[in-house]
Amino acid sequence: MSTLAHRLSAERTPPDLPSADELDRALRDASPAEIIAAALQAVGRERLAVVSSFGTESAALLKVTADVDPAIPVIFLDTGWLFEETLAYRDTLIAKLGLRDVRSIKPLEQDLSREDPDRELWFSDPDACCRIRKVEPLARALAPFSGWINGRKRFQGGARATMAVVEADGVRLKFNPFANVSPQEIEAIYKQADLPPHPLVASGYLSVGCMPCSSRTSPDEDARAGRWRGRAKTECGIHTVKPS
Repeated sequence: MSTLAHRLSAERTPPDLPSADELDRALRDASPAEIIAAALQAVGRERLAVVSSFGTESAALLKVTADVDPAIPVIFLDTGWLFEETLAYRDTLIAKLGLRDVRSIKPLEQDLSREDPDRELWFSDPDACCRIRKVEPLARALAPFSGWINGRKRFQGGARATMAVVEADGVRLKFNPFANVSPQEIEAIYKQADLPPHPLVASGYLSVGCMPCSSRTSPDEDARAGRWRGRAKTECGIHTVKPS
């Protein structure tokens, strides 16, 4: 465990969590591994989870997480609209990285039957589709936890460009250990660990979510340009709605 993580652990008085501002000041220049280790110390192993889409850059975060502690729970939102390649990639990374607690969370059948019986909600109201398939399932999955880790990066732009390393997220702390990393650093993690790419990258998908709302991108486009193409929507909601 890093000296920084031990210091943060010693400075807090259980069972109180340190403030997001306090942690952000301490961790703003820390490495991803240091941030994850500090999150474990600040929140506790039983109260910390990683949320991963097992998308095109997810293996880097999952590799660093596994190096710190492969038993940290990983929450995977199985929306019912994912590519088969993403589901297969999830299983590949679980085996390669030795992840011990990956939880595949699905939307409630009663919600799908009531709000999306014809599976066309993604077209008529993508925000509502994301709410019942991602936002609400994540809120349920995070209920036992006091902190969560995600893989957003500032270089992805939009609202992510100015995000803190640690944020207050409703009743939880939210850790962004890859906030400061560059595309080159992510590429180096893949190369050094011999991580397999997402199967759809070779087909031109640089950011992969649900099938209806993901498309290929051209070399001159932003990596996330293929998400909700033609719409003003840029986020599914799990990073813009505070979970209860």
